[in-house]
Amino acid sequence: MHGEYKVPGGKLVVADVDVVDGLLHAPRISGDFFLEPDAALEKIDAILDGLPAGLDAKAIGARVEAGLPRDTVMLGITPEAVGIAVRRAVARASDWRDHDWRLIHEPPQEPALHMALDQVLAEEVGAGRRPPTLRVWEWASPAVVIGSFQSLRNEVDAEAAERHGVRVVRRISGGGAMFIEPGNTITYSLYAPETLVAGMSFVESYAFLDDWVLGALGEVGIKAWYQPLNDIASEQGKIAGAAQKRLASGAVLHHVTMAYDIDAEKMLRVLRIGREKISDKGIASAVKRVDPLRRQTGLPREEIIDRMVAHFRSRYGLVGDQVGEEELRLAHKYVTDKFSTPEWTARVP
Repeated sequence: MHGEYKVPGGKLVVADVDVVDGLLHAPRISGDFFLEPDAALEKIDAILDGLPAGLDAKAIGARVEAGLPRDTVMLGITPEAVGIAVRRAVARASDWRDHDWRLIHEPPQEPALHMALDQVLAEEVGAGRRPPTLRVWEWASPAVVIGSFQSLRNEVDAEAAERHGVRVVRRISGGGAMFIEPGNTITYSLYAPETLVAGMSFVESYAFLDDWVLGALGEVGIKAWYQPLNDIASEQGKIAGAAQKRLASGAVLHHVTMAYDIDAEKMLRVLRIGREKISDKGIASAVKRVDPLRRQTGLPREEIIDRMVAHFRSRYGLVGDQVGEEELRLAHKYVTDKFSTPEWTARVP
């Protein structure tokens, strides 16, 4: 069994292992990491040999850490990364490169249709009718997108939203509210089979699914990192927030909204954001706009998107695609039956 794990901001860790009578057998760890002394690699293999195959990544990592000499130096690799690679091998996880990735980047669409497309495309990937897909969103109108479990009245000032022409919609994933104005954010979704994140916890899968974004941001001059649970940040503060949903059909929906140039004053009028959240979003009281991507790169939004797509393509492959007729028909039905209804939007009043 073979498993691979790219440490976010680090190196590739590879595990080749058999399972005999429920125990790890003849494990071999390899990768492009740095490890001193040389004998530490053999020590890791010896520690893993004979461990119960059902241990989770954290437990395997704890065994590795406890068994290594104190003077061991690990660069680009951690004990838990070893555990994740082993778990992915045992779970027969797939790799990014095992899939024929498709790209959807279509003209602007209304907020409720975006919510519906997320559900439809994830379901189609889970059913095996669509290959794993990266979708870049374009917005036709301003919106607030609240998380599946958020209270509508606690998060949104309804009068202010109506006054500013902001449509409020609810997505199927958890997490916090997003304030959207066309042209001021970069939003994308990944629709992937669960095998891609097999052997990982939810926390680990967040960083794993967005590691390519860190590489893309590095190419446009932003040194970014993943900040648990679900933020992408730089020295200037928060850049993006992620949310995720696992569907019963066997698919993972992972979507991210990145701030390009946001009218913070308007956002604070529409959203009911407490002081503790304001500091998390990097918003000072005197600041009119939050523009991390525009300010830190000096690039047009469209060029940043093009550079991100090109980076994804260079790492994993990517073929242009579009939403199918049946997918679009079903998405419009979901808009009518679910995503534009008060019952769904105010399901947590």
